[in-house]
Amino acid sequence: MQDEYELVEGCRRQNRTVQRQLYERFAGKLFVVCKRYIRSPDEAEDVLQDAFVKIYRHIDSFRFECPLEAWLKRIVINTALKHIRKQKPWEQTSDVQELAPILPQSDESLPALNYQYLLQLIQELPPGCRTVFNLYAIEGYNHIEIADLLDIAEGTSKSQYARARGLLMQKLRADERTLTDIPPRTTTT
Repeated sequence: MQDEYELVEGCRRQNRTVQRQLYERFAGKLFVVCKRYIRSPDEAEDVLQDAFVKIYRHIDSFRFECPLEAWLKRIVINTALKHIRKQKPWEQTSDVQELAPILPQSDESLPALNYQYLLQLIQELPPGCRTVFNLYAIEGYNHIEIADLLDIAEGTSKSQYARARGLLMQKLRADERTLTDIPPRTTTT
């Protein structure tokens, strides 16, 4: 495998073979990022392709000030957010105060879970909740930054995050009840 410098330089020269190598090296990891934001695998694939077009078009701006993968991930996230912004999934949402009765009152943390299972639960969230949850809880943005990225109010970001947490906690509690309601298996010999 080529090192990052050779990949970037080859892409800057628009060498199709090197562009393909860059794609093959990072597409799998970046598709996972897309899937965190975009529920449909086909749409996530479209977002990934759009992101790679941007990557190839703007590779000259990469200055090796951060790892290449981090730069690529930022482009993928921004491309996914642009896709989501077009759909405006948070326009029909409630304010935090309206959600207060259904949200957990303490700062309950999510229990340790299987990563794939947690991703599945996040994918089941409504698009606005899923987007804000990913940006806040996984990517580490604050609500002011999220509001700026998504062109929404800071309160909308907080509301979407609170709603996402509440929905995730409800799903986890329902799963706990389901699992504890199942009688233990008995074996007969």
